[in-house]
Amino acid sequence: MSAETIQGMLRTIEDECRFTGGLTGRYTLRQQIFDAMATVRREDFVPDELKPYAYDNNPLPIGNGQTISQPFIVALMTDLLEPEPDDTILEIGTGSGYQAAVLSQLVKRVYSLEIVPELARQAADRLRHLGYDAVEVLAADGSSGLPEHAPYDGIIVTAAAPRIPQALIEQLSPFGRLVIPVGRPHLPQDLLLVEKSGKRVTSRSILSVAFVPFTGHGQA
Repeated sequence: MSAETIQGMLRTIEDECRFTGGLTGRYTLRQQIFDAMATVRREDFVPDELKPYAYDNNPLPIGNGQTISQPFIVALMTDLLEPEPDDTILEIGTGSGYQAAVLSQLVKRVYSLEIVPELARQAADRLRHLGYDAVEVLAADGSSGLPEHAPYDGIIVTAAAPRIPQALIEQLSPFGRLVIPVGRPHLPQDLLLVEKSGKRVTSRSILSVAFVPFTGHGQA
């Protein structure tokens, strides 16, 4: 895909930021977010028949009832984490691996959990083939997090849970951030930013969103 096409995607993200800034508090994103989005080729993470639409600002199906999020939402959620180069991030819901690949450009390590074994295997193979060595994909139910590598500087969830899993809050570092869509399928969902400050935990709604539902124990 041409550099012009990728730049078009970035301009669309900038336009969306300005349009939603009154809700999100972010009229623009940090430059390193745009740099990461420009580096990771979204076309490598969508099915062959959908590659012509890879840089459209829309979610796309990737099989097994799952989707790859629209570029604006990927960029916004990444920015909300405020990632730093030495951070370790936990992702719940690998999907095709696109969000993990973007994060890997910004942090030291990404652990990504995918409950669908076939998707986990495909994403792990894809990320390894493309050289995203900072990402480790595991086939697992993400509602319990991944305690063996906790605490995490940031946790990002790419499926809508009915409530925030307590295990994820517990696995945040003392000043960590959790970005998660919360709500029921086919109803308005809230993208929440959860922040830890020592033992104090606060959350605020960022934007109304539409994500595929959390599965496994997290949906109970």
